Amino acid sequence: MTQHKYDIVIFGASSFVGEILCQYLSKNREEPALRWAIAGRSAAKLEAVKAKLDKADLDIIIADAADEESLRALCAQTSVVTTTVGPYALYGEPLVKVCAETGTDYCDLTGEAQWIRQMVERYDATAKASGARIVNCCGFDSIPSDLGVYYTQQQSQNLFKENCNDISMRVKAAKGGLSGGTFASLINVMKEASNNPALRKELSDPYSLCVDDTTKTRQVNTGLAQFDKLSGSWTIPFIMAAINTRVVHRTNALLKEAYAKPFLYDEAMMVGKGFGGRLRAGAMGGGLAGFVAAASLKPGRWILSRVLPSPGEGPSPTDQENGFYDLIFYGKTASGKKLQCRVTGDRDPGYGSTAKMLGQASICLARDIDKTEVGGGLLTPASCFGNALIERLKSYSGLTFSLIK
Repeated sequence: MTQHKYDIVIFGASSFVGEILCQYLSKNREEPALRWAIAGRSAAKLEAVKAKLDKADLDIIIADAADEESLRALCAQTSVVTTTVGPYALYGEPLVKVCAETGTDYCDLTGEAQWIRQMVERYDATAKASGARIVNCCGFDSIPSDLGVYYTQQQSQNLFKENCNDISMRVKAAKGGLSGGTFASLINVMKEASNNPALRKELSDPYSLCVDDTTKTRQVNTGLAQFDKLSGSWTIPFIMAAINTRVVHRTNALLKEAYAKPFLYDEAMMVGKGFGGRLRAGAMGGGLAGFVAAASLKPGRWILSRVLPSPGEGPSPTDQENGFYDLIFYGKTASGKKLQCRVTGDRDPGYGSTAKMLGQASICLARDIDKTEVGGGLLTPASCFGNALIERLKSYSGLTFSLIK
């Protein structure tokens, strides 16, 4: 087995979330000490990150997302490459290609389902042959959802000796902000879809990441303002459901449909009970519909680009520290037995918590998941990490996983 110079290299370390991730890793006190470095195309920006961290011994690697030769040189030095360089549909493919060809493990933060499907189709076979574990969606989208379902299925087995064939996740509460990079990714997806009817059809398919034969059934779609009997609350669509549901279904496919076949999964956001909840659902659902409509049209995208945060901007450190999320998973077995599980996280979901999840996913891939146990391919968090990451997230990342009833 090749001994690399580094356990992990953070590619895109000067990005908004990249800097937060580097701050998190700089405080890592695991033994043996983590061997890591930062990478990107701007030496000046990387030096600035290093100065903020006050780590004189932190190595810098110069590499460009569009330059395969520099990416190969980067991969030759590390077990895992963790990249925050997005939108991934614009900048991500060369690194996936190089990692798949060189057998280098990889983590990212993408929430771009159409790009993941392209990567699966182009590089899954190559990654399987080389042993590269390519793990997408290692942040708020989609670790809490994917591992939350995985955990709920385990609790169902413990309680009932059977899996759930139907799980619904409800965002009970959350507080946090979105960065310019996240908005850029969302708008890029809408731009691609507005010009491509085939892509619009793909984006509406909950099984779009299940490229092999998978048992399919009609999935639930949450309305713009809808009363939810499960939670007793009014709900609106959850903006991350478009990626989370697809990742969960891909996990089930990669696990040979171990959850159930067919398996139902949906997500929504709770906004309150009674008449007040109904009013909030109407207002918030209308606002979400307006954003989607604006992002689908060229003039609307131009306006949004003027009012939304630019790439590199995002929530303040105080907002990150004060953020949180509380997710409830409602499971039901084929025989009608029911349970509820809960996943919570401290800090802003998209950045403060995401950086900790991405950091622990990277360490887990470098240290805990042997290649004889999990082989190469385009994987999901639950199919690759399972309980090993759940335990890390509980110990080091401020997440909880618990059975409610």
